[in-house]
Amino acid sequence: MNETLTRLRYRYWPDHWVGEILSKRWTETAIPVLLLIVVVIASGRLIGNFYTPGVLADTLRQAGEIGLIVLGMALVMIVGGIDLSVGSMFALTNFCALMLMHVLKWPVAFAVLGTLVCGACLGAINGLLIGYLRLRAFLTTLITLIIFRSVYEILSMQYSTEIAGNLPDSEVWNFLGDGTFLGLPTVAWVYAVAAIGGHLLLTRLRLGWHIMAIGGSRRSAYNGGIAVRRTVALCYVGCGILTGAGGCFFASRLATAGADIGVGMEVLVLTAAVLGGISLGGGRGSVTKAMVGTLLVLLITNGLTSMSAPGGVIRMVLAAILVLAAVIDVRWLKNRQRIISKVYISPTYHKLGDAPDCSEEAAGRYALNNKLRDVKLIGLGRIEAPEDVILDREDNLYAGSRHGDIIRFFAPDYERMEIFAHIGGQPLGMAFDRGDNLYVCVGGMGLYRVTPQQKVERVTDETNRSWSSINDDSRLRLADDLDIADDGRVFFSEATVRYEMDEWPVDGLEARGNGRIVCYDPRDNSTRTVLRDLKFPNGIAIASDGQSILFAETWGCCVKRYWFDGPKSGQVEMVIADLPGYPDNINLASDGNYWLALVGMRSPAYDLAMRMPGFRKRMASRLPVDEWLFPNINTGCVLKFSEAGEVLETLWDLGGENHPMITSMREHKGHLYLGGISNNRIGRYTLPGADPGFNQYERRWRAA
Repeated sequence: MNETLTRLRYRYWPDHWVGEILSKRWTETAIPVLLLIVVVIASGRLIGNFYTPGVLADTLRQAGEIGLIVLGMALVMIVGGIDLSVGSMFALTNFCALMLMHVLKWPVAFAVLGTLVCGACLGAINGLLIGYLRLRAFLTTLITLIIFRSVYEILSMQYSTEIAGNLPDSEVWNFLGDGTFLGLPTVAWVYAVAAIGGHLLLTRLRLGWHIMAIGGSRRSAYNGGIAVRRTVALCYVGCGILTGAGGCFFASRLATAGADIGVGMEVLVLTAAVLGGISLGGGRGSVTKAMVGTLLVLLITNGLTSMSAPGGVIRMVLAAILVLAAVIDVRWLKNRQRIISKVYISPTYHKLGDAPDCSEEAAGRYALNNKLRDVKLIGLGRIEAPEDVILDREDNLYAGSRHGDIIRFFAPDYERMEIFAHIGGQPLGMAFDRGDNLYVCVGGMGLYRVTPQQKVERVTDETNRSWSSINDDSRLRLADDLDIADDGRVFFSEATVRYEMDEWPVDGLEARGNGRIVCYDPRDNSTRTVLRDLKFPNGIAIASDGQSILFAETWGCCVKRYWFDGPKSGQVEMVIADLPGYPDNINLASDGNYWLALVGMRSPAYDLAMRMPGFRKRMASRLPVDEWLFPNINTGCVLKFSEAGEVLETLWDLGGENHPMITSMREHKGHLYLGGISNNRIGRYTLPGADPGFNQYERRWRAA
C-alpha cells in the first residue's frame, strides 16, 4: 500500500511544478513573496480601511505607475547595468505629457505617443553612452540624473503657470488617470499588459535570452556572437519608454509639474527591484520579482505615510532596506551553489521490471562469459574519453577526446594518430553522411559537422521550445548520439534538458523523462523535437526500413523504436524491455542486426532505490556526489540484437579490466571497435565468423 501511494505521488505530480518548486527561481522568489504576505497583513491592521475598494484602487494606481518604472529598472539590471536617472526621466516625461496636453493641445493619442518617444530618447542617451561608448553605468546615469533634473527645473519654472491654467477638456485623458475598467484602474490593465509582454520577452524570445546571457557574463555573450552593445542600448531605451508610460499616467492623474516630482524615485525603484530579487550583479531576474518588489516598497511607504512619518524617515527606511537587500543579494551570489545543491533534485518513482538472469549457469543469451578480456588496445594512454568510435571508407579510425578534439588513427595498424579537428567540447556520438562529412554530437554545444577538409561547422545548438516547460528548454544541453536518414535528416538524442553534461548522475538519480529526440533537416536548416519525455535517450540507429529509428533509454533499461515516416509515423513501440544494464550507443552489425553497448549493470540495491524517491532525495542532500549509490560500471558488456528484439549474443569483460563502462562499439571488417567515456584506450576485438569485408560506411550509403 505504501509503495502504491509513493508511486502515485511521484508519478502523477506534474514534473514542471516539482521542478519549479525546487528550482533556484522558486528559492530566490519565496522570501520576497512571504515578506509581501506579511506586509499585506500588517498593512491591513495598521492602515484604516485598507481593504476598501477606494483604497485598493488608489494603491493599484500607484503600483501601476511605479511598477512600470520598476520594470524598466529591472530590464537594465538584468542586462548588467543600472539607471539612477529614472527619477529625472520620470519628471521630464511627466512634464512632456502635460506640455503636449495642456499647452499645445495635442490629441490624447499623439500626446501619449510623444511622451513615450521622449522617454525613449532619454533612455537612448544612456544607452548610447553605456552600450556603445562603454561608459560605467553608475557614473553615467548619475550624471544624466543631474542633467535631466536641471532641464526639468528650467522648463517647469518657465511653463508651470501655463500648464496649471490650461486644463484639457478630454474624457479620454481623464480616463487614463482616474478611470476604471471592470473595477480596476486603467493603469493596472496597462501594467498587466506590460508585465505579460516583459515575461514573454525574458522567457520566450531570443532578445530576452540574450539579455540574460549578457547579464550573466558579458564577455561570454560577446564570444558567443550576441550583439552586446546594441542589446544593452535597447534595454536602456526600453527603460526610458516604460518610465515615459509611468510619467504619462501620473500626469493624467495629478496634472502637476511641481519641483519635487521624481525626487528620490531612483532609490524607491532600485529598492523595489533589489527587494523583489533582481540581482545587482545581472543575469538574474523576472517580471514576477519586479511586481513583488513594487508592491512591497509601495505598501511600506504608504504604511509609514499613514503613520505620519516624515519624508526623511521614509527615505532612511528605504535606504536601510536597500542596503540589507543588497547585502543579501551579494551573499546569495557567493553562496547560492552551496544552498541550492540540496534542494534542486526532484526524484520520482521509477520501477523497472525484473532483470534477466546473467549468471554463468543461465541458459539464455545473457549468460556471462569473458570474451572481451583479451582485446587489442589502440591509443593506450594517448587518448582520453573516446565515447564513440567510427571508421571511414579508407579504414581510418576516429574517436573523440576529453580535450575537445577528434582524434584520427591511421590504418592499418592505428599507431600513427593526429588531431583531425578541434571542436572545443566533448565529442560524443558520430556519423558520416554520404558526402564524407562527419556529424558530431558535442556535449553542451549541440550538433556540429567536420568537412572532409577538416573545417568545423556548427549545425545547430537549439530546437523548438516546449511551451509547457517553465524553464527554457530550447538550448541543446547534452546532444548524445545520432544517425542519418537516407534523405539527409539527422536524428540525434538529447539525454537531458535539465542538466549539463557533468551532471548526468543527477539526471539518473531523478529518473524523470527529461530527454528527447531531435531532428535536424539540412534541406531547410530546421531543427525540431520529434519525441519528448524520455528517460535519458542515448543510442540512435536508423532501422532497415529507412522509416524508423531504434533508440536506447538508458535509465529505462530498454530499446524502443520510433517511426518518423510511413504509415506508422509518430508511433513508438518497445523492442527490448528489462535489459540487465543501462544501454548506450547502437550501431549496425554486418549480418543486418545491431550491436548495443551497456554502460553499466543493474543491481538489486539500485533498482530498489529507484522505487524510493524519498530515499534518493535524502541521499542527494546529505552526501557528496562521490558517495551516492550508483549502478555497477565496472563490468563491460556488448550485446547483439535483432529488430524483433531477440538478443542473439553477448560479449562480457568481467571486472572491466580492459573496457569498463563501454559506451560504444563499431563493427568494421571482422573486428569490433570499443569506446568508453571513462577509458584511455580503444579496444579492437576480433569477431569470429564476421564478414571481413563489412564497411559500415559503404554498406550504409550503398544501400541508400
